[in-house]
Amino acid sequence: MIGHMPRPIVLVTEPEFRRAERVFSSATAVQCIVGPSDEEELAKAIAATGATHAVVGGRPYRGPLYSAIQPGRVIARFGVGHDGIDKQKATQAGVLCTNTPSVLDQSVAELTFLLIAAAARYLTAIDSDLRAGNWTPKEGTELRGKTLTMIGVGRIGRAVARIARRGYEMRVIGYHRSGSASAAEARADFDVLTDDLPKALGEADFVSLLIPAAPENAHFINRERLAHMRPEAWLVNTARGMVVDENALYDALAAGRLRGAALDVFDREPYVPVDPARDLRRLPNVILTPHVGSHTPDANGRMASRALENIVLAEAKAFDKMDLLNPGVLVK
Repeated sequence: MIGHMPRPIVLVTEPEFRRAERVFSSATAVQCIVGPSDEEELAKAIAATGATHAVVGGRPYRGPLYSAIQPGRVIARFGVGHDGIDKQKATQAGVLCTNTPSVLDQSVAELTFLLIAAAARYLTAIDSDLRAGNWTPKEGTELRGKTLTMIGVGRIGRAVARIARRGYEMRVIGYHRSGSASAAEARADFDVLTDDLPKALGEADFVSLLIPAAPENAHFINRERLAHMRPEAWLVNTARGMVVDENALYDALAAGRLRGAALDVFDREPYVPVDPARDLRRLPNVILTPHVGSHTPDANGRMASRALENIVLAEAKAFDKMDLLNPGVLVK
């Protein structure tokens, strides 16, 4: 009698396995086992276990992982941002790289708007005061009629815009670069679509960043662009830490040139100030969360399922159905 073919072994880095253990543990098409996040240790574990694919988180992978994975197999990013994956090195090694777009949009959009609402009512500050025994009511602001500028009009930006417009009756400006492919399909979700960045920043009560960690977006919000924002405005970042010059942001906040900032992502994570003298944790007008935008059971389960689906598709050579980040690998 012919036996069953063994299931491919997928090594899942430990933090990601924990976030969606039910999905990984119950997978039937592949066998998922827990692996280390450190790249060198992960590469050794792949060799020791005979794993053919890996699911990884957001930390940078720049070296031995690409020679540990066999050509035609998958490094699946658990999440959307893929700046930690070296697509060029993967392509040279014949390794397929994927991510999990769209499945975390709602979770990130909801956290983004939660930060906007918390900023409007100084929620974290008054909570801290009350816990310290101080009864210090602080006057907040209504959101209805206020202007939210979305820097980035992709799926998540549009989801935030819909919450703002339909739920809070805010005016929403969408900023996109000239010629952006996503602008046309975004038009219905915004009151204004523009490629005039100074105008988009200057009219905003709240500026929300939802652009990818691409080289052209490094320190997108810098001293010059912060200067376009009104002193009454808040900056909200749920995109990637590298899109904000944290030293410039600190200086603007400390000098009162900006009312506040709400940040879920940082240049270095776990957060370490770029300049020890400019520690954002010391400022009372900053709301900080530890990169939890997509960290819900709903989004985690969908990300795990999508990562494994990409691996199964690779095994079936259904490359056209994958969320492939390096399509050039197919013609290598």
